[in-house]
Amino acid sequence: GINAEYGGCEDGALISRQPALPAIFKSPIRPDVVSFVHTNISKNHRQAYAVSKEAGHQTSAESWGTGRAVARIPRGRGGGTHRSGQGAYCNMCRSGRMFAPTKTWRKRHRRVNRKMRRDAICSAVAASALPAL
Repeated sequence: GINAEYGGCEDGALISRQPALPAIFKSPIRPDVVSFVHTNISKNHRQAYAVSKEAGHQTSAESWGTGRAVARIPRGRGGGTHRSGQGAYCNMCRSGRMFAPTKTWRKRHRRVNRKMRRDAICSAVAASALPAL
């Protein structure tokens, strides 16, 4: 009952005494562990993305070779359009493929030890009890 928890008197008047805090509020505060766990767990919501495998190579282009006083970049075929004769394929060319095209199998998720996660939660709850923080 109420009297047992707060230590009442025999006439029923309550004595104002705080109940005991749970032990989790006395756990050590580790900002380094909390920030590490938060940083790594927050990476687990990321989704894979990549550019198309064919991007930048969807044209028939071939180098003009040496002897034409132009760079040996593959160049678009034909005539009658602005695109013919323009550089293609390479990452330094307009509409060329990017350097090291992004892949879907990039490592995006991070594993965090279960004990470390629990320590971080305990530390964060303990820190919430301090008005200074």
